[in-house]
Amino acid sequence: MSETVLFVVLLALVGFVIWLGISLSAFRRDSAGQAAKVDSLSQNIEALRTAQNQVSDTLHKSLLAGQTSITQSLQSSQQILSRLNSQVGELQGTNKQMLNLGTDVRRLEEILSSPKLRGQLGEWSLENLLKNILPADSYALQYQFRDGQRVDALIKLADFSVPVDAKFPMPAFEAIAKAQTDDEKAKARRQFQKDVTIHIDKIASNYIRPAEGTVDFALMFLPAENIYYETIIKYPDDTKDILQYSLDKKIIPVSPNLLYAYLMTVVMGLHGLQIEKQAAEIRQNLKTLNASFAEFVSTFDTLGSHLRNASNKFDESTKKLDKFGMNLSQIQSQDK
Repeated sequence: MSETVLFVVLLALVGFVIWLGISLSAFRRDSAGQAAKVDSLSQNIEALRTAQNQVSDTLHKSLLAGQTSITQSLQSSQQILSRLNSQVGELQGTNKQMLNLGTDVRRLEEILSSPKLRGQLGEWSLENLLKNILPADSYALQYQFRDGQRVDALIKLADFSVPVDAKFPMPAFEAIAKAQTDDEKAKARRQFQKDVTIHIDKIASNYIRPAEGTVDFALMFLPAENIYYETIIKYPDDTKDILQYSLDKKIIPVSPNLLYAYLMTVVMGLHGLQIEKQAAEIRQNLKTLNASFAEFVSTFDTLGSHLRNASNKFDESTKKLDKFGMNLSQIQSQDK
């Protein structure tokens, strides 16, 4: 009984020892796993700390860059605002100048409301064109014919002259520009054609004078391109073709651009006449020089003949002198 109990106790002790060994082994394995996990966790925490530091640095740099960009943007905005303020000030000054210019234009319109002053403006424009293109002796302003009639300008050429009129009926044209309804425009257009027709007849009767050296036509100077267009165009409702009427009367309407082209043609013609005149003078000078050269050749030939005769005489005299010297030497020898 006691041996059996002892054997059971021993078995229990052996089992306990075995269980205790197994438990210790399991505990060691669990402890090693826990340590590994702790090490891994520590590494992860360190990695997180490193990543956090990197993120913090990146955020700090981004904040600094953003602050710098905002500062630069604010400075740029201040500069833009300063320029805008300056431009607004300039614009206010320009606006004031435009207002002053509008006042001056209204004053000019008031001044030009006088037909006489409008005519003087056309004459002044014509005078400037002539002065800037033609030589001073190639035109005359306010030229007076034999009966006392005066033309605004006379373009002088070699064998004839071209009269130019600078006065033009402006009120009817202004009425066309100011008309607001079709009826008003049609009425103003009819009056305009009537006034222009009367003016064409006046130019034809007063300034075309072949007996006094003019060509058989005259130029009607229109001071602006829009006036010229309104004069030469024929609308469907027009009863008269102003351009054809003026050409039938041998009156040629010219705008500033057309007159400029005509004057340039005149200048080319004047240059051609000047070249021809100079060529004629050169030919005459060549004829005179040729006659002088022929006279010189004759004189030179005569002089050459005289020189040849003198040379021959000189040679004969030299021979005689040599002969005389020889004879003299012989005589002296005989005397000795």
